[in-house]
Amino acid sequence: MIETTRFSSLAAKSVQYWILLAGLGLAAVVGYLSSHHMDATGHYISGMTNQIVWGFPHVVAIFLIVAASGALNVASISSVFGKYDYKPLARISALLAIALLIGGLAILVLDLGRPDRLIVAMTKYNFKSIFAWNIFLYTGFIIITGIYLWMMMERKMNKFSKTAGLFAFIWRLILTTGTGSIFGFLVARQAYDAAIMAPMFVIMSFAFGMAVFILVLQASYKWSDRTLGDALLDKLRKLLGIFVAAVFYFVVTYHLANLYATEHHGIEAFILMNGGIYTFLFWVAHIALGCLIPLALVFIKPMSQCRNCLTIASILVILGGLAQLYVLIIGGQAYPLVLFPGMEVTSSFYDGVIAEYAPSIWEILLGIGGTCIALLIVTVGVAVLDLLPESLSDKALKLSSVKPS
Repeated sequence: MIETTRFSSLAAKSVQYWILLAGLGLAAVVGYLSSHHMDATGHYISGMTNQIVWGFPHVVAIFLIVAASGALNVASISSVFGKYDYKPLARISALLAIALLIGGLAILVLDLGRPDRLIVAMTKYNFKSIFAWNIFLYTGFIIITGIYLWMMMERKMNKFSKTAGLFAFIWRLILTTGTGSIFGFLVARQAYDAAIMAPMFVIMSFAFGMAVFILVLQASYKWSDRTLGDALLDKLRKLLGIFVAAVFYFVVTYHLANLYATEHHGIEAFILMNGGIYTFLFWVAHIALGCLIPLALVFIKPMSQCRNCLTIASILVILGGLAQLYVLIIGGQAYPLVLFPGMEVTSSFYDGVIAEYAPSIWEILLGIGGTCIALLIVTVGVAVLDLLPESLSDKALKLSSVKPS
């Protein structure tokens, strides 16, 4: 007889748990109040301008949305690809995916200037716009992943969980492709107009989501004094390294392709050589801290055998991902529109001028608030639902990896 994994909720009785819950809730409220202050006072108090219309909140929001797709990766590996040793992690993987997406969407809604405009966006559609399609992709992802989670938790519905997992896997690929296509379809911006954007966002989601998942998993088991075996962390470590290497490959390919085309030489010189903060963030924060150092930490011994090194690598991947999106989103807007190729353009409307941007404290607080909303959902979820296995020791993992009859 095969022993099945026992799931249980975390005990929400410790003082540390309630301090964490209160801290996340307070940060979420502060984020909302910051958004309300920008709405009431006017967005001129933010760093955004007529040239930079997507600011720091959009960077965090898109990071959370992309990471949401990747956070479901662990569940997909078990249900779609039949790797049953990942099955005990599928429940928390699904909850984390939903939470991250809700956190990202909360930032976008609160940054509309007038949140009531969301009603217009949800009732009037221009299907030539990728933004209209994304409304269906985002809401559909939450619904489908929620159904998938329910089928995993309800014993009578377990037989349908594999089918639901396959559907969720396909949907998340479409969702991330749609998010990347927002930039790939913007032909007016030299930094965006590229078909590689869609697959690059897909692989970015794998890396970002895995990094967030590893941190949440380690924190959950450390704070609840549950056993987390080395064998499982080693599998997650290798996956993180593969995904980070793939992100690095796509970034290199993207810039090499742009350097080959003369029309993109201006934006490439701006990002890679003389872009100031954007050049620094690209080479130091994204390439060095977000790619090369994490690869060393997860693949080179003895660092690859150290749990703390895996934690550091995950944190660096997240910071590097934020830097990558900052350079892509804000740096892409800062570079002036090429209205007349080969000609110099000057006017009173700042045509041909590099736009300046510095995030205000209100934007930063809004971004932090949205992130805390996602973490708040996870914190409450693991306390009220049976999402985490009671043990993820090497022995328990070996038993759970046997395909059920």
